[in-house]
Amino acid sequence: MEQWRKRSFDWKKGFSQRFARYDARLKQAITNRHTLWMHAVSVGEVNVCTQVIRALEPRFPNLKIVVSTTTTTGMERLHSVLPSHISKIYYPLDLRGWASRALNTIRPEAIVLVEAEIWPNFLWKAIDMRIPLFLVNARLSERSYRGYRRFGFVFRRLFRGFTGVGAQNEDDAVRLKELGCRPEAIRVVGSLKYDAARLDERRLLDVPGMFRQLGVPPGAKIIVGGSIHKGEETILAEQFLRLQTRFPDAFLVLVPRHFELCREVGKELEAIGLKFAYRSEIVESTQYRPGEIQCLLVNSTGELKYFYEHATVVFIGKAWPPKEDKILSKRRLWANRSSLVRTCRNLPR
Repeated sequence: MEQWRKRSFDWKKGFSQRFARYDARLKQAITNRHTLWMHAVSVGEVNVCTQVIRALEPRFPNLKIVVSTTTTTGMERLHSVLPSHISKIYYPLDLRGWASRALNTIRPEAIVLVEAEIWPNFLWKAIDMRIPLFLVNARLSERSYRGYRRFGFVFRRLFRGFTGVGAQNEDDAVRLKELGCRPEAIRVVGSLKYDAARLDERRLLDVPGMFRQLGVPPGAKIIVGGSIHKGEETILAEQFLRLQTRFPDAFLVLVPRHFELCREVGKELEAIGLKFAYRSEIVESTQYRPGEIQCLLVNSTGELKYFYEHATVVFIGKAWPPKEDKILSKRRLWANRSSLVRTCRNLPR
């Protein structure tokens, strides 16, 4: 069983990297090396990135790999799954000066993006520097597709600049072609997340053993809420309490999208009377009586897939919007509009 270790939401650590300011250790590591820059937004993309690295390293043993991520949870995951010889950095904020400084410092021979993470200023600079761009595990939701197509004057050149694109399915391949990707650059390779979630890998978490510690009876109905967003934990918990009247041995596992918000989620669960334990509290000596605990609140990262494997029912976050989502959507709409205006002002003439 992987021992849970305490983590803190430290936004200051590595903060200067977001402005493309790197320490001497990174600069020394990439000096006179053939460098590949890989970008994985957060935890899910990091898992895919790990599989790609495992395939690349035996073929290119002298290649120096630098992996960037956007979120603190992604950085935590990078440090837990990748060895120390692979450099880990935060992705720079997408303004022309910082994007340019990042690329001029690292000087990668190629850039690999995991899934469709399109930041215009960074990619424009890479294209101008003639750095080959690759997109792996590419997928486009209908919403993203409509947005990219609507602002084709911004994104078409970027999609055309990809040297190679690995699409998850034929529909994604068609959409990518319509957005500007060259047909000869596109290959349909399926979802690499299936490789990242291989069930034959060495187990890092003994979920059945943990359930026994929590007093969950054999054959119990396990409901897993994965990557849940704000407001969804209350809805799930209330429905679970109703469901328990029909299935008394049912057990709920909640995994918030952002683990640093688990304390806030815990307060919500306490308010509705749900008996729960934090994942961090489960150690080798922990033992609850049957029925003493109704829910496990997972305040760790990288373990969701192990709980999915043992679930009777799975709920994936963002399946319905919280009550306040309409207000938040309006705010996001204005924020995205402002961001687009700034991006358009930076268009190359």
